[in-house]
Amino acid sequence: MNLTVQPSGPLRGAITVPGDKSITHRALMLSALADGPSRIEGYLDGGDCRATISCLRAMGIEVGVQPEALTVHGRGLNGWREPDAPIDCVRSGTTMRLLAGLLAGQPFYSVLSGAAQLRRRPMDRVTQPLATMGARIWGRDGGRRPPLSIQGGGLQGATHDLPVASAQVKSCLLLAGLYAQGRTVVVEPGPSRDHTERMLRARGVGVESRDLTHTIGGPANHLAPLDVRVPADCSSAAFFIVAALLLGDSNLLISDVGVNPTRTGLLDALAAMGATVEQTGPRDQGGEPLADLRICPQSLRGAELGGNLVPRMIDEFPILALAATQAEGTTIVRDAAELRVKETDRIDTLVAEMTKLGADIQPRPDGFVIRGPMPLRGANVDSHGDHRLGMTLAIAGLLAEGQTTVHHAECIADSFPGFAETLRSLGAEVTV
Repeated sequence: MNLTVQPSGPLRGAITVPGDKSITHRALMLSALADGPSRIEGYLDGGDCRATISCLRAMGIEVGVQPEALTVHGRGLNGWREPDAPIDCVRSGTTMRLLAGLLAGQPFYSVLSGAAQLRRRPMDRVTQPLATMGARIWGRDGGRRPPLSIQGGGLQGATHDLPVASAQVKSCLLLAGLYAQGRTVVVEPGPSRDHTERMLRARGVGVESRDLTHTIGGPANHLAPLDVRVPADCSSAAFFIVAALLLGDSNLLISDVGVNPTRTGLLDALAAMGATVEQTGPRDQGGEPLADLRICPQSLRGAELGGNLVPRMIDEFPILALAATQAEGTTIVRDAAELRVKETDRIDTLVAEMTKLGADIQPRPDGFVIRGPMPLRGANVDSHGDHRLGMTLAIAGLLAEGQTTVHHAECIADSFPGFAETLRSLGAEVTV
């Protein structure tokens, strides 16, 4: 599927964006471990979360899907059944990494596989620390790449000093800690998303977090069922935030956005570049902070971004790069080598596709350098199967002179079904 975008005038109106992908994944898995049914409202009905639903069903979990809510009939910590075929995670790295931790604790054999894109992604960042807990996991490339074969059971608590701040790795190990004998300790080098810790506590599991050290005692006995409402995804809102900042005379309101501090790195990066996103109506929902965001055009300046900011906006660097092309001066992104092992090598693919549009962008081993402001020109570009790159290129098309066509744009539905329709509701000319 291709997405064709024409240059746009201002974006004006009020929108909501889909539910948070990270929270939807975790709500599904923890609900499946609970003793009884849980209801998940506001969930993301995207390809990655559908993959998680399919994986849970393969292990005997009943998941009812309605437009307004998911109903997950939890079977308890030890009620999952051995799947009778490899479990297909499709393109979802979150699904595979989090399930690896849970399946390492289950007393049965399982295989995690997925589409070709996912089978290329490294999994040793979870398989190696799981092995120190006694997990028996095999995979291609010396256990580094999927498919992963897991013979679960017999885990022992361990202390893990993570080399890179990663919410997926931290969550995988804390979930494995539910089944391990003794204490599982995860020490991060910097802050990462804390949804797993919040949601475990809400279900009655004692997770202690002190600064960057997180401890869970196992084995756990019980997870309480819990009805939750998923906030709108800050990572999906990011594309419209940047579009409204860059398109003159825009006035945009995005409702009910999750503003967990571990997820709002993009807002801090934009602030460092001179822009302010107004947050109104702050409130708490199921342990997660929410707010409505008001965005109007503002001038940007180049900045140097790295350090502890990186894990707080790891999914927003493609759209941040677009903002940097319109900023006055040079923007340098460092400490973001993690981008090379996302859905694609997000550094190389971002540089290649943004260059087609006329951006002055150069790769670094751990990031990129962008000089601006640069006028963009319409072009034929490719998502490379990466939903966040695909959406970034579509927003770039709103700014460019002439028509932009994003090839292989079907992947956008992995995290933002209805993306094109939402753009059109604000006045943009987008065709599929």
